[in-house]
Amino acid sequence: MCRQPLLQQAPDIARGAAVQPVSPILIAHLFSELHELLLSLLRGLSDEQWSLPTACGDWSVRDVAAHLLDGDLRRLSFQRDGLPLLQPDEPISDYRSLVRFLDQLNAQWVQAARRLSPRVLVALLEMSGRELAIFFQALEPYDISRTGVAWAGEETSPNWFDLAREFTEKWMHQQHIRDAVGKSKGIDTRRLMYPVLDTFMRALPHTYRHTTAPDGMTISLAVTGQAGGEWTLRREKQSWQLYHGRVEQPGAELRLSQDTAWRIFTKGLSLLDARARVEIHGDEALAAPFLRTVAIMA
Repeated sequence: MCRQPLLQQAPDIARGAAVQPVSPILIAHLFSELHELLLSLLRGLSDEQWSLPTACGDWSVRDVAAHLLDGDLRRLSFQRDGLPLLQPDEPISDYRSLVRFLDQLNAQWVQAARRLSPRVLVALLEMSGRELAIFFQALEPYDISRTGVAWAGEETSPNWFDLAREFTEKWMHQQHIRDAVGKSKGIDTRRLMYPVLDTFMRALPHTYRHTTAPDGMTISLAVTGQAGGEWTLRREKQSWQLYHGRVEQPGAELRLSQDTAWRIFTKGLSLLDARARVEIHGDEALAAPFLRTVAIMA
């Protein structure tokens, strides 16, 4: 069994210090902690709160909880137990067809799960989350996962990146529930949220793949708040590379809160609202693609 570190620390880089290449995000040990906070939240909800609308389209709090259960059971069945993957009705030929297939699977499950009571959902989540956390901690982080992180432009990814992506999914949907029931605080700590933001940032080189600039051009990104940090995109050999830290005199500099950051990455803000919440200095055209970055399958 692979042993994970007790805590994935954020880089301690002073403003103006030399940038450092981004490193693997090892967070398998955090799944059980995040899951226990979800269970505690759900157990305290009233019947009315289970029916409240969320930011996830027409999904209620109960629907989002059911979706989280689906993610657990699907992972355990296909990845741990080797169940063959479901075959789509139409071939998956590109990113859009993959998204359509996943949307169809999600909708089918949520519709069926409306037959389940909140009490049953919580009991099933208690089991699935526990089993999933055990499985994730047993994975070798640098082995190749069965699932590539498509929103980062990867067809194949190491386990650590696939798990980091899964962690962002679970964090995001728990936050959707928290926002809906008026309990937004709880998982916005540095320990739990910084890895989410650091993972989302890995979408930027893919987002900027069609943005041309001279080699050496840089874009600085500063996220404020206890879970924040600094990242730099640098143009190198006709591609963009992501670093931790900040360079002096970047071509464009963006500053935004941690709350704004996660909502931009998950399509939680319109382009107009995102621009109003991000402070930009320097080349606006160079900064613009950031506002359209998506780090979810959408």
